[in-house]
Amino acid sequence: MGRLRDGLNRGTKSRPISWKPFREWITVVVVALVVAFGIRAALVQTYFIPSESMTPTLEVGDRLMVYKLAYSLGDVDRGDLVVFNRPPALMDTEIKDFVKRVIGLAGERVSAENGVLLVNGKPLEESYLKKDVRTEDFSEIWVPDNHIFVMGDNRPSSRDSRSFGPIHENRLVGEVFVRLWPLNTFGRP
Repeated sequence: MGRLRDGLNRGTKSRPISWKPFREWITVVVVALVVAFGIRAALVQTYFIPSESMTPTLEVGDRLMVYKLAYSLGDVDRGDLVVFNRPPALMDTEIKDFVKRVIGLAGERVSAENGVLLVNGKPLEESYLKKDVRTEDFSEIWVPDNHIFVMGDNRPSSRDSRSFGPIHENRLVGEVFVRLWPLNTFGRP
């Protein structure tokens, strides 16, 4: 028995634990998190649709991905779906960000007469709306420089530029470029 013990003890040396692999993995995880948060902060961000103001284009519960550099690298276009920070006139609401469609650009006049939306006095073709949707009449609103006029696609249930006025372009977070959820509607809205 003494031999057996000696044989077992002779071959086993206690080695110090190497922390190098753990440090490498921790470094990889930290770098990955920094990159992920950097991308989220600078390039893209996801949003959840909490209201019916954009139906049928966007439904309650949809998850969207927004390209945050869209308007740093390019111009705002009529028809874009944009996310913007809460306008000053809506400080009474807890919602921080809104999703609406760009209707009017700087220097344009927007109004609605007899249920028809007008930009500079001419009817705006709105193929994204349901056929029976009519826009409640409102007086002409001029869009100042560096501002845009936005509206929800569900006109009867949308707080938009008709109530809070044109929004300054510096409030834009980015452009909606893909619907992530639900999966059966994945793609460009």
